[in-house]
Parts: sequence; C-alpha cells; structure tokens
Amino acid sequence: MTDTALMPETRNIVVDETVPHAPDVIWRALTDGDLIGRWLMAPRGFAPVVGTEFTYQTTPGGAWDGVIHCKVLEVVAERRLAYAWKGGHPDNVTGYGAPLDTIVAFTLTPGDGGTRVQLVHSGFVLPRNAGAHENMGKGWRQIVPRLGEIAGEA
Repeated sequence: MTDTALMPETRNIVVDETVPHAPDVIWRALTDGDLIGRWLMAPRGFAPVVGTEFTYQTTPGGAWDGVIHCKVLEVVAERRLAYAWKGGHPDNVTGYGAPLDTIVAFTLTPGDGGTRVQLVHSGFVLPRNAGAHENMGKGWRQIVPRLGEIAGEA
C-alpha cells in the first residue's frame, strides 16, 4: 500500500450566492456580533481583527461540550473574512462531535445587482468528519441566503 492510500481524504463545502446588497452591507452582517447571531449563531468575543479568538455554542454531543473554538485568520474589509473553526472531542471518534479542525472563509465580490458571496468551509477529514461535512453543507446552503436577508434588514 502506498503512503497516498493511507492519507485521509479531505473535503470542502462551497456555497456561492449573489445577494442584492452592496459589499459594505454584507460586510456589516458578517462582522457585527448581533447580526451574526441572527443569521448563524451568537458569537462570544468576536471582533473582525486578525488573532481574535471567539466561540460559538451549539448542541453538545457525546463527550463534546458543543463549543466551537474560532480564531480570526484574515480580514480584508468588505472583501474577505476567514477564521479557524474547531470543535469536537477525541472521545467522539466519528459522527456528531468528532474532532473538527477546519477553516471558514467568506469572499465578497461586487457585481451587477449585488455582491457575490462565496463561502468555503475547508478541511473536513473523511471518514471522521463525513457526517459534519454532509450536515454542515446543508446548513451553509440555507445560512448564506439568510445572511443576505439579514443584511438587507440591518
């Protein structure tokens, strides 16, 4: 067996939507804690500053307490926001609450009629994160349009 055959497979989630708002409007919804809480989950300690560590709280599972640990990795105002997204517990070998060490990145591109919002959630290790990849893929496909709705209301 080759070394390549022993390497785990990684997958990404990509959602690409155009929303009818200017990049500055979308940026505010991506970087204002109260607004983030309306389209995703309420962050604790978030600031759009590289190096900022913050958390989200979701439903616990198995040995995992449900805390998602994040760290801002990249900020380019009105263009790009990326942060680490880590959760899970080693005692949860697979399934919900299995260790997850990924990156979420939003890229905004102005265009005719609005802003293209591309979300890439990268680094799902299979088979360990297969369930998370599937469930979060479905979730992000609902959440990104919701981001556009909330941005329009703000």
